[in-house]
Parts: sequence; structure tokens; C-alpha cells
Amino acid sequence: MTLDRTTLAPLGWDPDWEAAFASFAADGVRPARVVAVHRETAIVRDGSGDRPASVSGAFRFEALARSDFPAVGDWVVLGADDVVSAILPRRSVFKRMAADSSRRGSSLDDEQIMASNIDVALLVAGLDNDFNLRRIERYLAIAMSSQITPVVVLNKADLADDVDGRLVAVDAIAPGVATVAVSARTGQGLDELRAHLLPGKTAAILGSSGVGKSTLVNALIPDADRVVGEVSPVTGRGRHTSSSVVALPLPGGGWIIDTPGLRGFGLGHVAPDRVVRAFADLAGGVAACPPGCTHLEPDCALDDWVRDQGSDPRLVARLDSLRRLLRSREGAEPAAPETGDPVGDDQA
Repeated sequence: MTLDRTTLAPLGWDPDWEAAFASFAADGVRPARVVAVHRETAIVRDGSGDRPASVSGAFRFEALARSDFPAVGDWVVLGADDVVSAILPRRSVFKRMAADSSRRGSSLDDEQIMASNIDVALLVAGLDNDFNLRRIERYLAIAMSSQITPVVVLNKADLADDVDGRLVAVDAIAPGVATVAVSARTGQGLDELRAHLLPGKTAAILGSSGVGKSTLVNALIPDADRVVGEVSPVTGRGRHTSSSVVALPLPGGGWIIDTPGLRGFGLGHVAPDRVVRAFADLAGGVAACPPGCTHLEPDCALDDWVRDQGSDPRLVARLDSLRRLLRSREGAEPAAPETGDPVGDDQA
């Protein structure tokens, strides 16, 4: 089957997707990308526009978990009558456990796939009451564990007194990661942010309620018309104005996947060695650890390595952050409260 790259390329189609599709190719079958999901119906897009699509009976019978069904960002195989017969293997995913704990242990509980096939993660924090380094570390670990390029977006720069100080604080926990201070309301920093949103690439925007994600999407896509809510002046917490996940085309090409405000976005599904990827500055110590080390043992080689570096306070703090995340992953510590916690008081 010959694919029309002129219409699929803006959606993110590339030679690797074409190769993945080859084993499914047959007469009447074509690829499309999921841009929204409403209950069990996916809204898919190809070169000829958007349309609803449902999974086939065979697909439904073979599905073992909720995460087996189409999610926003998936490339799917469409047959006659816009029926989904397969999902192309996902390159990356953002996922969280099902919110309803009563479903856990049932056949369709497991993780909720929020978005898939993401190239860039825009990790949004508000430069008001929401600014929380521990939460940013958690988001970084989730992005890097899936080999997604993170960009830390510090929104509401027009409301902050010490933007430069906050940028320095983020750089200390995210060495080598791009950080952009923006104001979605005034336009400050938006051109710098757009430089990370490339044609044919998919970005996902994540952050807690009230950080201004919807306002930011509206600033990047003037006709997006995402609903904007108010933030409580007492708690700094916003309402969940975006209740669903949706992929939106960017004016300069590429896509942005908008997600609801996150609460309790845990690391339980992330393997320890993947969490460590977010701590490249500790790589020398990690390399000294034996295979299978959890980095929580009392005789972990990381401790010796940090001492050999002169017990640099920055490395000591980074090791403490790594272990906090690893303990949180195992359930020994609660997830970070998604409120406007002070910079140093989060338990994440």
C-alpha cells in the first residue's frame, strides 16, 4: 500500500512508522492517528480529516487491560467502516494508575495511558504558589524514563519576583534540561518555547491544576479555545478545566497534546533503572553499583562515590532526591500533594 506522506508527515508519520505498518498492510487498510478518545470511541485523523473509529470485535476480545485500547497519540490500523484492528507499537507513553482503586485487580484496571508517541514533554510549573522543585523532579523522572525530551516551562513569569532565582533552582535539579520562563498572558518567552515545537513532532503538556496549561495552549494555538479556569488566591489550586486528553495541531507544524491537571502522578510503573536516567549527574556513582542495586541499600556505592567527590552539597541533595523518588515509587512515601507547597516542603 502506498502511503501519502504529504498528508501523513505533518501528523508525525516517518519511515519508521511506515516500516511498523508494513506487517499490517492489506487492501483497504490504512494508518491514522488518534487525536481524542471519548469513552470507547477514538477520533482519528489522516489526510482526509477527522472521523470516529471503534475497535473491532477481535481487538476487544484480545485486549487484556485498559492500556491495550487506543489512546491519544496512537497510530492505528483502520479497516473498512473505520474499524480499528491494531495499534502500531508505541514509542513512548505517559501513563498513570487508574484513579478508581476499587478497579485495581480487575481485568481492565492497570495503567491509564494518557498520551503516546511523544517527542517532547512540556513540564509546566507556575511561578506563583505552585512552584515546587520536588514535583518538577517527579515529572522529569517520568519523562526521561520514557526517553522523552523534557522542557521545563515556568509559567506566570509576569507574577514572579525572582524569575532568575527560580531558573537557577531548576537548573540545579535538571542539569542539561532546557528551561523556559514564559507568561502565557503577556506572551513573554513564547518564541523561545516555540523553538522546541518542531514540525512533525509531538509535544505533551503536563502539570498540576492551576499552572496555566490551558492559557498556554491558547497562546500557542490562538483558535484552540481551551477553557480557562480561575486559581484560588488562598490555596493556589486551580480547577480541572481540561477534563480530557486531546491532540491539537500547532500553527507552525507539529502537535501538542493537552492533558488534565495531574494529582498523585506516581512512579509505581517506572523501573528503578529508568528513574535513575533523570540523574545524569550521578551516573559515575551509579556505574560503581553492582547489578540489581536499588540504591536504597545502606552500603550503596553511591554514598562512597559522593564522598569521593568531596561531599559536594549539590550532589548530596541530588542523591537525597533520587532516593526520595525511589522510595515513593515503592510506596514508602506518599506522592507529592498537588497544591502550592513551599519549595522545600514537598514529600515527593
